Amino acid sequence: MGRKAITSIETVVRRIEQAGPGIKHLTLEDPDEWELPPARPGAHIDVHLPGGLWRTYSLCNGPQVNTRYEIAVKREAAGRGGSAILHDNVEVGHTLGVSLPRGGIPVPSGTRHIFVAGGIGVTPFFSAASALLHRGERDFMLHAVFRGEPPLAELLIPLRDQGLATLYDSTTSRPDIRTIIGPPAPGTRASCCGPAGMLEAFDNASRDWPEAQLHIERFVPPPLAIDPQAKPYTLVLSRSGITVSVPAGRSMLDAIAECGVEVPTSCGGGICGACKVGVLEGKPLHHDRFLTPDEREHSVLACVAGCAGGRLVLDL
Repeated sequence: MGRKAITSIETVVRRIEQAGPGIKHLTLEDPDEWELPPARPGAHIDVHLPGGLWRTYSLCNGPQVNTRYEIAVKREAAGRGGSAILHDNVEVGHTLGVSLPRGGIPVPSGTRHIFVAGGIGVTPFFSAASALLHRGERDFMLHAVFRGEPPLAELLIPLRDQGLATLYDSTTSRPDIRTIIGPPAPGTRASCCGPAGMLEAFDNASRDWPEAQLHIERFVPPPLAIDPQAKPYTLVLSRSGITVSVPAGRSMLDAIAECGVEVPTSCGGGICGACKVGVLEGKPLHHDRFLTPDEREHSVLACVAGCAGGRLVLDL
């Protein structure tokens, strides 16, 4: 239940391959060829970039492959600079620190899986598909929507040729997500990762589905609504012996940083899990889209969390 120490794993870039328009496929390995910490299907890692930036990427490779982490990075001209650094400044042989893998796409056995992906959002589903195939399970379908040339074709085309993926070039065809996922059914899960418009369409199409049968991966955090009921509270950092007053509407993460306590952060909007912190006492307010109901019993994402009472004690 406690907060784990910030961990950075040293990796070396072994391969960089062009994997579609503006997309680079990077393979990261331990410098001494040791096994890397295990990951769930489609888990995320934070990549520590030159200049102190952290950026979160989904793993492409299946969790049964424990000697490398593979990520695919699309260069985003209007992004925050992380993709440009990986495209322009990182080369084979460079060392990159990465976090322990976290999160991922649930792929329970004996379940039918429907994966809906838009563009580079296909990356975590390669990992999920690899895990399922490694277990000898083929009851899944990946629906990949892209514009023009498919992303990571070397991974996508083999799935299509096995009848496990359907490809849609949006310049000529745009699929109806409601038709793709159909009505909810026992033993079926639907997952989606892609741009905001696709996620909104998926949300609308799956309104009748039980939440436990759905999973959404987001690129960009949704805007955090201002809470008119927000109240000031006292924040206690237990291990640091620090107590600080947090005004109404103030970011918990900012309050922690002002105390000189380091908490990793990446998305800043409650979708990546980088700033997960253990809660020892108090009743938090959760505004994230990452933590499971069980995790919310003892953790918060500090970038978006608040406090429902007057005092919150963190394991920091």
